[in-house]
Amino acid sequence: MAKVNIKPIGDRVLVQHIEEKEQVRGGIIIPDSAKEKPQEAKVIALGTGKKDENGKIVAFEVKVGDKVLISKYGGTEVKIEDQKYTLVREDDILGVIA
Repeated sequence: MAKVNIKPIGDRVLVQHIEEKEQVRGGIIIPDSAKEKPQEAKVIALGTGKKDENGKIVAFEVKVGDKVLISKYGGTEVKIEDQKYTLVREDDILGVIA
């Protein structure tokens, strides 16, 4: 995994989408523009953490390297050194894939 020069802040998590392998069914190839945005992603970096009402930092429930499901339309897409990433809030992470 390449080192990424971005450090999310607060409860944000930097993820990279895991692209589905292209499948051909019945001789039809679906173009990239018609494919849905994948919801499976890999955690690349964690933010500084969310603070509770007492100012104490709450630990993240995910860690770098976890495969997660993220909200379909959540987050902000960013491009770093020709790689696409998404910054999401930890609340936009639906679950960890075992």
